[in-house]
Amino acid sequence: MNKYIILSILFALLITCQKGEDIAPDYYHCQFNFNDSSATHPKHLDYQNLLHSMTLKGVVGVSMSVFHPETGMWLGSSGKADLHNAIDMESCHKFRFGSTVKMFTATVVLKLQEEGKLDIDDQISDYLQGDYMNQIENANQASIRQLLQHSSGIYNYIQNPKFQTASLNNLIEEWTAAELLKYAYHKSAYFEPGENVTYSNTNYILLGLLIEKIEDKPIYQVFNEKIINPLGLTSTSFAGENPIPDGTVRGYIDLYSNLNVIESTYYSGWDYYTADGGLISNPYDMNVFFRALMNGQIIQNASLNQMLDWKTPQDPDEDFFPISYGLGIFKIETDFGIAYMHSGDAIGYFATMLYFPSNQSTIVYAANSNYGKIDAFISTKEAIHHVLTVTQ
Repeated sequence: MNKYIILSILFALLITCQKGEDIAPDYYHCQFNFNDSSATHPKHLDYQNLLHSMTLKGVVGVSMSVFHPETGMWLGSSGKADLHNAIDMESCHKFRFGSTVKMFTATVVLKLQEEGKLDIDDQISDYLQGDYMNQIENANQASIRQLLQHSSGIYNYIQNPKFQTASLNNLIEEWTAAELLKYAYHKSAYFEPGENVTYSNTNYILLGLLIEKIEDKPIYQVFNEKIINPLGLTSTSFAGENPIPDGTVRGYIDLYSNLNVIESTYYSGWDYYTADGGLISNPYDMNVFFRALMNGQIIQNASLNQMLDWKTPQDPDEDFFPISYGLGIFKIETDFGIAYMHSGDAIGYFATMLYFPSNQSTIVYAANSNYGKIDAFISTKEAIHHVLTVTQ
């Protein structure tokens, strides 16, 4: 869904293989605050073998949560959380969840609408002013709803080659929203607001600034107050509060497409403080969040209906499932029926969340490795289909 456009040749020139740092096992200690009965789940072996099949192919580590109303929650993991220190992956470990944070961002905006603090059909320029609004095409015309649905036409800053070069020259640099938005300055919009849908991270940087402007506090505090704390998501946080909290599994990339991975845990500093990425969590917490959202426990039914109002792109991706855009969420057509979903990645991490309204099942899995040959096992249409053949 949100693949960073990074050229392998530049990686090869700019990244050197790193040895992992020595980390005590206690750093990774985690546990659930409930009795996990996954080992007695009727499909325990099927689910566990699915994860083992991924790590046998070269995925460093993977964790998954599966919930069906009839059989309850299953949690499992396979592979390594840290290769250098030989730490086994556990289902409670934390990952970077990347762009799945856009579901949090959209949820908070809809809650602010419920609180009478905005209307999503207002223009975002009614709330935000400044150079970035005047120098980003469509920013002064697009509505909040259009930003949420990626129908604003606003240019995606990540596609700017100058940004790609700058980020690759210093992969551990931490970027502010203002610095990132400059890479969308004076770039032609993809279309007039509302004409089509095209994924753009710039939309969600602006939405994050909107939330901070209305609430007058950092976005991580808003996420904590409106989502994380009320749901008891004890393993979930936003990178703006702490970019790499204790217990975060190491990330790895298959730089040369030979499954000889290198560590990348401290890369991707551009999404630490903006609402287009930066989420840290585990598959259990995100399963809880997704089900609570779909069950009307976070936003009202009227807001959820707005979130699930779909718009189909005019130029669909032939390599992925048929897809439609909601507000911070997507609908895909699979062989197992309609699923609502969002994926996210960072350098060394990938996650996907899926909810099937037909049977109210939820599947969330996260890996601590990506790019090269590994993507074929975790993020492609075929990889997701393989997960669904076992979990649906």
